[in-house]
Amino acid sequence: MATLAGQTRPTAARALAPDSYERFLAIAAGLLFVTIVVALAKGQSQWVYLPAVVWGHLVTVMTALALTPIMLLRPRGDPTHRLLGRVWVAAMFLTATESFFVRFSNHGNFSFIHLISAYVVIVTPLLWWSARTHRIAAHRRHVRGMVTGALLIAGFFTLPFGRLLGWWLFA
Repeated sequence: MATLAGQTRPTAARALAPDSYERFLAIAAGLLFVTIVVALAKGQSQWVYLPAVVWGHLVTVMTALALTPIMLLRPRGDPTHRLLGRVWVAAMFLTATESFFVRFSNHGNFSFIHLISAYVVIVTPLLWWSARTHRIAAHRRHVRGMVTGALLIAGFFTLPFGRLLGWWLFA
């Protein structure tokens, strides 16, 4: 394959490096993590009223949010990345699964966010398998989609509209 003068093909290391969208996702995940910590701190007086499933949901989503910037910005493909990736995938899968039992808003019915949860339950095994079989482009697509939709968009929708974290944050 010929290249134009002065151009080089991307090296494997450069292909694995975070791009501007992944840096944006890392920053946004970090900001959402801090926002949720602030909301939790402001709602501390009401913690005793939360069921265990909500605490489980919060712990797993906070784990995924805390790991997201690390996973997106640090070197990829090494043993640490693989280990943290397994923790991240497990946290995402558990977060989505637990969400089916968290239905305070919408009069106890499922909401739009539960569609995202179904997506996560389906895609997390695909994300893991694409990494395991070294299909980097597919893995990267799955990660970006999950961070964008399941963490950031779903996370945004937990803040306003009378939801618990939003109520604590803005009260």
